[in-house]
Amino acid sequence: MRMQLLKTTLLAVLLGSATTFAETPQSESWTALNGARAQVSAATTVSKERLARIDTLMQQYVDENLIAGAVALVLQNGQPVYEHAAGWADKEAGTRMSTDTIFRIASQTKALTSTAILQLQEQGKLVVTDPVSKFIPEFAKTTVLVNGSAVPAKRPITLRDLLTHTAGISYGTNPEIAEQYRAKGLGPAAGAGWYTADKNEPICATIEKLGSLPFVAQPGESFVYGYNTDILGCVVERASGVPLDEYIRKNITQPLGMKDTNFFLPKDQRARLAAVYGSGANGKIARSGNDAKGQGHYVEGPRRSFAGGAGLLSTARDYARFLEAIRNGGAIGNARILAPRSVALMTTNQIGNIYNKPGMGFGFGFETVESFGASGLEAPGSFGWGGAYGTNYRVDPTSGLVVVLMIQLMPNSTDFREKFSSIVYQSLLPQE
Repeated sequence: MRMQLLKTTLLAVLLGSATTFAETPQSESWTALNGARAQVSAATTVSKERLARIDTLMQQYVDENLIAGAVALVLQNGQPVYEHAAGWADKEAGTRMSTDTIFRIASQTKALTSTAILQLQEQGKLVVTDPVSKFIPEFAKTTVLVNGSAVPAKRPITLRDLLTHTAGISYGTNPEIAEQYRAKGLGPAAGAGWYTADKNEPICATIEKLGSLPFVAQPGESFVYGYNTDILGCVVERASGVPLDEYIRKNITQPLGMKDTNFFLPKDQRARLAAVYGSGANGKIARSGNDAKGQGHYVEGPRRSFAGGAGLLSTARDYARFLEAIRNGGAIGNARILAPRSVALMTTNQIGNIYNKPGMGFGFGFETVESFGASGLEAPGSFGWGGAYGTNYRVDPTSGLVVVLMIQLMPNSTDFREKFSSIVYQSLLPQE
C-alpha cells in the first residue's frame, strides 16, 4: 500500500497535477443523459482495484502476441488514478515499453490543429465561416465527382466544413478518384492516404495540388473523413505567418509543457520511439516495414511536411495534458490555450444528424457522444478520437475522466481498445 501511494504521488508530481492540473468539480447535472439518471450516478469515484484489471488485459494481449505493448493513463479531475506500461516498445531490439515511450499519434494531431484554428479566430485572424480560398486560392473553384464527371461544387468550402469533415473531401483512396490522386502524390501514393512525412515539400505545396482534384461529396451534405485537417494546417500557416510546427509549439505544446510532442523526432531520442506492428492474417503481430505504411520517416526523412491531420508524435502524459486543458475549459493552471466557448464549439455536435454513427455527433475536431449507449459506457457529453496506429483517447466530463491509450498497431484487428474502454468505465462507482 505504501509503495502504491508513493507511485501515485510521484506520478502526480511528474504530471504537474499539484500545480497545473486544475481540479474541476464533477458535474451534478445529468440533463444530457436522456433519461439514464437511474442507471448512472454523476457523483463517481474510480475504484483502483477494479481499474487494475487493465494490467491483466494488457499482459494477456502481450503474452498472446496480439499487441507488442501498450501504455495507458487515466486521470480523474486532473489527478492521475492509473498509469501502466506493458510489453515491448521494440520487441526485436529488446526494448521494454515505458510510460515515456513516444508514439506516432496520426489523427490525434487533428485536435491540436483544430485548436490552432480556434485560437486564430480568437485572435481575429480568421472566422470559421471564411471560405478556404481566402487562404488557399486553389480552392476557389472546387469540383465534385458525380456519376463519373467532375461538376462544380454548389458553394465554396468553408473552414467550418473542414473542422467538421463535411467538406466532401476524402483521402483519395476511393476507386473512382484514386488514380487522379495518385498522379498528384496523394491518395494511394501517400501511404494509406493520409501520410506525408516522406514528402520533401511544405504542407501547403501538397494542399495546393489537392485543390485541383475532384472531391466525393458536396460541401455541407455528408460527413467524409479525409484531408480536411491537413488543409486547416496550411490555413494556420497562412493566417499566422509561421510554419505549423512553430505555431503549435509556441501556442499549444510549449505553454502546456508538452515537451515530447513534435512532428519529427529529435535524432538523439530515436530509442524512445515505439516500433510499428500490424495484425497478421492469424491476428498475431508482425513487425511492419520501414516504409510509409510501417515505421515511417519520423526520424530519418526530409522533415519538411508538417501534416495537421496526421503528423505528430507524442507520449501518453503529454497528450493527457492537452486533453485535461480541453476538459477544464481551455486551461491548465495559468496556461490558457482557448476560451471556454471555443472549447464548447469543439466538444459539442456541430453537424446535426449527418454523422455516420447513431447516437454520435462531431464537433470542431472531436467525435461527440449524444446518447447513452452509443459509445460503450461513455456518458453523453463525452468526446474523443484516435489515430491510425491504434492510439485512442476519450474525455468524459461528467465523471471527470481523461483516458489515453497508446499502442502502435496498423492494421489492428484486435478488440483491445473496446475491452480497455469497458474496464475503465466499469471502475466508476458511486461515491459513498
